[in-house]
Amino acid sequence: MKHEFPESDWKTFSQLRLVSLERFCKRVLDEVPRFSLDTEGSYHERYLELFRWLGERNEELAKAFDNPRRSQMLRQLAAIYAYGLLEPDEFARLAPHTRERIQLLAQDARW
Repeated sequence: MKHEFPESDWKTFSQLRLVSLERFCKRVLDEVPRFSLDTEGSYHERYLELFRWLGERNEELAKAFDNPRRSQMLRQLAAIYAYGLLEPDEFARLAPHTRERIQLLAQDARW
């Protein structure tokens, strides 16, 4: 099967995926304390809000990181890009055509 990106982009994706996953998880974990520090609502209400919020973050994680395959690379990179998980120099490591596709996909998708 022919892919629409150079092999070097697949290798870069494999590296950036791991770095971005760590950033995503750190971001989520850094936000968790706000649910216990917020004094509005009962403990149960705050627990339910945290549970709902974690479910949303888990859906985001799945879109960006689950089952990495060549056929999913552009879609997953678009999610990683849309979530702000790539540094400019990391994004610049991808081929110009690949970057353009990612930016278009990130704009068109509803994250």
